[in-house]
Amino acid sequence: MQTHKLPKLPRLLEQKIYKTGQTRGADDDEIYQNRVGRNSTILIPFSQFDKYLKDKTYGMKFENGYIVLLSPNEYYGKNIIKKLKHLKLIFGRNLLLFYETREQWENFNPFTKKLTPANNRKEPLGGEFVARIPATTAKENGTKISYGFNETKNKGAGIRAYEYASAEIIAKTKLQLEAIFWHCKDSLNIVTEYGMNKSDANERKNNVIECAKNNELLDYAKLFSARILNKHKIAICPLCLEEISSKGFFTRLEQADGREVIDLTVTNLNLFHIEELKYGNFNHMIYNLGWGHHHCNIVIKDSGIKHTLIWMHNVIEKNIGEGYIKF
Repeated sequence: MQTHKLPKLPRLLEQKIYKTGQTRGADDDEIYQNRVGRNSTILIPFSQFDKYLKDKTYGMKFENGYIVLLSPNEYYGKNIIKKLKHLKLIFGRNLLLFYETREQWENFNPFTKKLTPANNRKEPLGGEFVARIPATTAKENGTKISYGFNETKNKGAGIRAYEYASAEIIAKTKLQLEAIFWHCKDSLNIVTEYGMNKSDANERKNNVIECAKNNELLDYAKLFSARILNKHKIAICPLCLEEISSKGFFTRLEQADGREVIDLTVTNLNLFHIEELKYGNFNHMIYNLGWGHHHCNIVIKDSGIKHTLIWMHNVIEKNIGEGYIKF
């Protein structure tokens, strides 16, 4: 899978490809880790656990383990002890109570039940519960409640389960994504504009594409079917299908007058999941990742391309029907 040492990419592009192997950001008030590798410990809601047991890709084998999060309502309100035992879920080993609401905290206070907040991502977890309850002004003493995985050096219990990818998959997707970059119609011109000399750019492009082919990552029929490249083998945005300019990897979004943000780092082109990330699936995979416009990504959110296109079609049809637009 490895290529020999190649000339370096421009810094912004190198960082963008590197970050595809990381999870999305998470606030301090969340249970998730912020911007860490996709092969980190995963957090699985108990309601979704069966899906992961049956998964054909990993079958519950994760490089840094998993932690199942169980609602106090479900644990104390239902007789599920036998089910937990059957599933081999044990508090403090691979299972934690997760407090998310003030009502849960008041009804099933963990300290009155002699439970300890957990702080380790691998067994033993060091406790039986974790809490992330936002502050509220609706109640007296409605301060934020945060226990477990909230220290500076140990923030977040793990990553969202659906963001997981093994180290091998991360390496393959990075290679494939760079190969896709080199299929932008102007990639050679743009990288030289941003610091590479032409000879180095050609050397890197040829080597990366060759390595991708050797590792079965450049099946053009699959890339076309996935809306990543068009029939001319040029990189496109998976939603609008426009051929993308690699200039978009280096340029920041235009901002509305009077609403500028000084430290804006969002570029015009970003990582694009063809099949959206969702519980029960591992969609950070080869042939499911491309590069797309930031605004197209925003439109899709978590709905996926198919549902977004249906919604867009209905919106246009209604506007035509009401006479707001004409073609």
